[in-house]
Amino acid sequence: MNEKRAADSGSIPVVLVPGWLDNANKMGSLATFLRKEGFATLILSPQPSDGSVPVETLAGQLAEEIERRFAPGQMIDFVGFSMGGLIGRAYLHWMGGSERIRRFVTISTPHRGAIGGRLAWQPALRQMVPDSPFITSLNENLDDLSSRPFLSIWTPLDLTVV
Repeated sequence: MNEKRAADSGSIPVVLVPGWLDNANKMGSLATFLRKEGFATLILSPQPSDGSVPVETLAGQLAEEIERRFAPGQMIDFVGFSMGGLIGRAYLHWMGGSERIRRFVTISTPHRGAIGGRLAWQPALRQMVPDSPFITSLNENLDDLSSRPFLSIWTPLDLTVV
């Protein structure tokens, strides 16, 4: 697990998770901005991020790191970029994240799949095929998202996200 951290007490920490082929450096500028605004931030970068392991495996790493780094019951705000948003959703949906995540933000996350998934052989990328069992399962019940503030930032100009 690659990480960058800023310890800042007194606020709800913001956990940043980068996406496919990314590491902690991808979220560095956002983390710096948030720190300057007074937010405690922690970048967690489950690895490998190349799609060679299922999203649930990466979400398991995320769950372990959050449990290790935060006191029981400590709430967090979550920001995921691209596949990082799906990692966060898997954590939220299946791994106890609903007890930890106060706010949930995604940036360019393929909530309904990614076109490139059809051309890939890697497990995580195959999971991102539109209407794959993984995407379908995540989207069957959206109570975990609707029960907290949720923001999805995206652009119609993104040619890979459905």
